Parts: sequence; C-alpha cells; structure tokens
Amino acid sequence: MDIKIKIGNLSVQAELNDTPTAQKVAAALPIETSFSTWGDEIYFAIPVDADLDDSAKEEVGLGDLGYWPTGKAFCIFFGQTPMSKPGKIIPASAVNIIGKVKEDPALFKKVMHEKKVIVEQS
Repeated sequence: MDIKIKIGNLSVQAELNDTPTAQKVAAALPIETSFSTWGDEIYFAIPVDADLDDSAKEEVGLGDLGYWPTGKAFCIFFGQTPMSKPGKIIPASAVNIIGKVKEDPALFKKVMHEKKVIVEQS
C-alpha cells in the first residue's frame, strides 16, 4: 500500500509491505501525532499492538519504516542512531520492517525541528 508521510512542508511517498504488522498499521491510518527523534530516526506512538514477527531486524536499512513493539511506535530510519556503528543503522531494539521510503530519506533531516507528523494513504 502506498502512503504519504507529511511533516511540516515536507511530503514523502512511502510503501507499506504486505505483512501482518504493516496491515495493522494500514488499518490505523490516517495518523496525526507529535513525534520524537533519536539520532537520525523519527518515531511516534501509534494505536497498533503487534509482537516481533518474521520481518524483525536488529539492523535496518536507510529509508526503512519499522514498527517498534516496545514503544508501540512507527519508526522512520534516515541515518545513524545513537547505537549505530559505521555503515550500520541500529535501532534501540529489534523492529518489524513494515515498509520503505520511496524518496531520498535524507529529506527528513530538514524537518526534525517540526512538531507533528501525518501518515495517510496516498
């Protein structure tokens, strides 16, 4: 499923996978909420409850979208986190990979000072 992630004046196209967790996220859309940052990661709590599944990873790729069961959070990975090692993007703990940003993930660096995120079907 194609989705749009809007923060400030930025609107980025992304895609959700066809996994059980991604389907739960899709069913919860649209979501409008405040967000936090952790290094070059934006994350925010969403009304989805899911455990780690077959897509779970402890190292993610640039532009990956994740669901973090520990914080019931949607995560956007666009660079190094405080736990990352050179060339590796490491989340706080394992996340389910639920999708991918279709545009340059570095665009998110420009809107980290904003307060609100909107995720909706596109």
